[in-house]
Amino acid sequence: MNISNFNYELPESYIAKFPVSPRDKSKLLLLGRSDGSIRDTIFNQIAGLLKKDDILVINDTRVIPARLTGEKKGTGAGVELLLLSPREEGVWEVLVKPAKRVREGVEIVFGNGILRAEVAHKSNGKTIVRFKYSGSFDDILDRIGKIPLPPYIKREVKKEDREWYQTVYSRKKGAVAAPTAGFHFTEKLLADIKNRGIEVVPLTLHVGWGTFRPVREEDIKKHKMESEYYELTEENAEKINNAKKNGRRIIAVGTTATRVLETLGDSGGRIRAGAGYTDKFIYPGYKFNIIDGLITNFHLPKSTLLMLVCAFAGREEIIEAYGHAIRNCYRFYSYGDAMFIS
Repeated sequence: MNISNFNYELPESYIAKFPVSPRDKSKLLLLGRSDGSIRDTIFNQIAGLLKKDDILVINDTRVIPARLTGEKKGTGAGVELLLLSPREEGVWEVLVKPAKRVREGVEIVFGNGILRAEVAHKSNGKTIVRFKYSGSFDDILDRIGKIPLPPYIKREVKKEDREWYQTVYSRKKGAVAAPTAGFHFTEKLLADIKNRGIEVVPLTLHVGWGTFRPVREEDIKKHKMESEYYELTEENAEKINNAKKNGRRIIAVGTTATRVLETLGDSGGRIRAGAGYTDKFIYPGYKFNIIDGLITNFHLPKSTLLMLVCAFAGREEIIEAYGHAIRNCYRFYSYGDAMFIS
């Protein structure tokens, strides 16, 4: 399948730079999976659209302030690091901007010296750095790091982004990008959902660069996803299995939750608990084993996220739904509006 099958034109003005307030006032497009029907509503109506006894699966990862701005020791040249994934204590794989500015052995200084990074290894587009610091690395990141907003949000990072760019149920630190489908939930809306007999079940996927890395292959089947860490407890796996056994729907909040569920699920519709790394790439032709519905945002052209929703609802149906969203002035991408496919 060719990458051009997942392209569409979006005016830049449709890219949301800020979230709506309150979160649940975003628009919600309803897409019927069986008939391709399209309806418009507001996200705060989602509780009434879910069925009693549905299972709503959320990703409780929390984004860390993973963007660091420092200076190259000796020259003072500006260098930016984006933390991607830890290799061991104090050692991280990172993205460097500008990449040509650092070589192995170079030291980068951050926050007037409270954090230093030595470039330990650099090859094939990957850079490994070893940090030097005293005290808690998490505390230092909280002090000098910035939330890593996606590059299409073309504005300065604001202090409010530390909470805007998180779900209200984020708990476990480790992501460098947010599971944005969850942005639309408020505490009040979640309480309403639970009061209707809908169970909210968490899992964790620490979203990394791999989720958003551009697909550069013309034949999408040749694309390789980067691995991302996940966790699903025995207790929560059993809740999902019991629901499937009793014919209850499993509604995934976001593509990240979907990938964990489908990684751990088998062809019989049963899921196992586990922790590890997944590089699962879902594109049209894939047979879903666990999820029955999907709440998701509007994704970038040619992205693996768009390919996943096309696999779930049909490519033509999704492209038509995206066209409807554009014609009706929906807001796109991380801080944008949402879609419920059921």
